[in-house]
Amino acid sequence: MSGTARSQLRLLARDPVLLVLLTVIALSIAVFVVYPLVKVFMASLHVNDVWTLDGYRELAERRLYRNALVNSLSVAALVGIISVAIGYVAAFVLTRLEVPGKTLLHYITILPIVSPPFVSAVSILFLFGFNGLVTRQLLGLNDFSIYGFHGVVISQVFTFAPIAYLSLRGVLASLSPTLEDAALNIGATRWQTFWKVTFPLSLPGIASAFLVVFIESMADFGNPLVLAGAAFPMLAPQAYLEITGSFNLSRGATLAIVLLIPSMTAFAIQRYYLAKRQYITVTGKPTASTSKIVSNPMKWLLYGIVSFFAVLVTAFYAVIIVGAFTQVWGFNYTPTLAHFRYVFDVGLDSVKDTLIVAIVSTPISGILGMLVAFLVVRRVFPGRTALEFGSILSFAVPGTVVGIGYILAFNAPPIILTGTLAILVLCFVFRYVPVGIQSGIAVLRQIDPSIEEAAQNLGASGLTTFRKVTLPLIAPAFFSGLVYAFVRAMTAISAAIFLVSANWNLMTVQILNQVGSGRLGVSAAFSVVVIVIVLIAIGIISFLINRWTRHTSMVRFQ
Repeated sequence: MSGTARSQLRLLARDPVLLVLLTVIALSIAVFVVYPLVKVFMASLHVNDVWTLDGYRELAERRLYRNALVNSLSVAALVGIISVAIGYVAAFVLTRLEVPGKTLLHYITILPIVSPPFVSAVSILFLFGFNGLVTRQLLGLNDFSIYGFHGVVISQVFTFAPIAYLSLRGVLASLSPTLEDAALNIGATRWQTFWKVTFPLSLPGIASAFLVVFIESMADFGNPLVLAGAAFPMLAPQAYLEITGSFNLSRGATLAIVLLIPSMTAFAIQRYYLAKRQYITVTGKPTASTSKIVSNPMKWLLYGIVSFFAVLVTAFYAVIIVGAFTQVWGFNYTPTLAHFRYVFDVGLDSVKDTLIVAIVSTPISGILGMLVAFLVVRRVFPGRTALEFGSILSFAVPGTVVGIGYILAFNAPPIILTGTLAILVLCFVFRYVPVGIQSGIAVLRQIDPSIEEAAQNLGASGLTTFRKVTLPLIAPAFFSGLVYAFVRAMTAISAAIFLVSANWNLMTVQILNQVGSGRLGVSAAFSVVVIVIVLIAIGIISFLINRWTRHTSMVRFQ
C-alpha cells in the first residue's frame, strides 16, 4: 500500500461517521448496481444448467436476433442525427437570436421530457394508426401502416429531440459572439463564420448530445413495443418478449448483454467528450449573447422550424387530451368521462402505487446524489474514482438490462425482493441517482471549499457542515436531482415492467397494457393523469426547495 493510501486510511479512521457513510454507500452500489449486472452476464452464459457460449452463437446464427441488433443500431443512429439537428436549431434560435415567444417555445420543446416516454407513440396511433385522424378520417387511407421503422423513428425523435436541445442549449449559450464578430470583421461570410468558428466550438456538445440520444434510443422500450411490430424486431422489446413470452431467462439475458455493449460504448465516448469540454473556456463573454451570423430571412426560417416543431409537440399532446375524453377514437367522438372513471376506479390502485413509489424513492435519490457528490468532490479516500464510476454506471445501462438484472438478483436467496415495494424503490433510486450526482459535482466544483472549512474550524462535524452549509449552497442541483428522480419514477417503464406485481403496479405499465388491448382512450386518460401529477409535483418541489433555501439563508446570517 502506498503512503498516500495509508494517509487517506488514517484520515478515515479519525472520522468514523465518514467511514460508516462510505461503507454503506459502497456496499449499496455493489449490491444494487454491480451485482444485478453480474447476474445478467452469468445468466447469459448459463443455458440449461450448463456454462456455455451457445446463447451468443445462436444470436449470431438466427436472423431474428441479427435483425433486432441491426434495427436497433440503425434506428438509434438516425434518431440521434435527426434529434441533434432539431435540438441544435432550437438551441441556437432560443439562445442566440432575438425572436418572440422564447420562454413559451422553450417550455413546449421540453414538454416530452416530463411525460411518459411513449406518449408520442400513443399520439401517433391516434393520428396515423388504422383508425387515425389523419390516415383514416382525413385522407381515407385503408392500407397505410405506421408500424415499423418509420413509426419508431418518428416517436423517438419527438421523445428525445428535447434531450438533445437541453444538452446543446448550455453549449450555445456559453459561446461568445465576439469570436463570430471578429471573423465577420476580417471579411468572412456568415456561412464561413458559422462553419469555421461556431460549429467547431459546439462540436463537442453536438457529439455529446448525439451519444446521449443514441443511448436513450437503444435503451427505449415503450415506443418500439407499441410501434415496432412483429416484422421489425428490436433488442429491448425482444429481450422482454423472450422472458415474459418464451420464459427463456438465459436468452433474454444474452440479448440484454448484446444491448448493453453499444450503450456502454456510447456512454464511454460521451464521458470522454464531457471531460474534454471541461478544459475549454471562453473568456471575455459579454452580457448579451446575440449572434450576427444569421441574416434576417434565415433567422425567420430557423424560427419557423422551431415553431413548427413546437406546434407538432402541442398537437401530439392535444390529441392525447382529446382522446382521453373521446368515446371510441376513430368511430365515436362523443365526449365522455368514462376513461377517467376507469382510471380512478379499476386503475386507482396503480395510481396510488405509482405515487407511493415516486414519493418514497425521490428524497432518497436526491439526498444520496448530494452525499455521493460531496464525498467525491470534497473528500479524499481510497477508491474514490471507483465509487464515482459505480454510482453513475446505472445511467449507461439500458432499463431492460436493469430490470432483468433485478429479477435475476433478487428473486432467490440471499436477497428476495420480488413483488415488493422495496425492489421498485431501490431500482428507481440507483437507476436515476446519477443525474443528481453529476449536478451536485458540477455545482460543488464551483463553490470555494474554504466556506466549509470555516464551519469545521468553528467545531462543526462533517455531517453538520454538509447539512447546514453545503446542502443549502447546492440547492439548485438538489432540486434538479429531486425533479429528475420524481419524473422518472412516474414515467419509467423499461425496468419497471419486469418488477411490477399483483401487489405493486405502475401507471406506465397500465398504459402499455391498455394500448395492447386496443383501449387507446384509457391509455390516454392514464397519460393525462401522469402528466398532471408530474407538473404539480415539480411545482411543489420547487416551492419547498425555495422555502427551505430562504429559511437556511436567514438562519445562517442571523
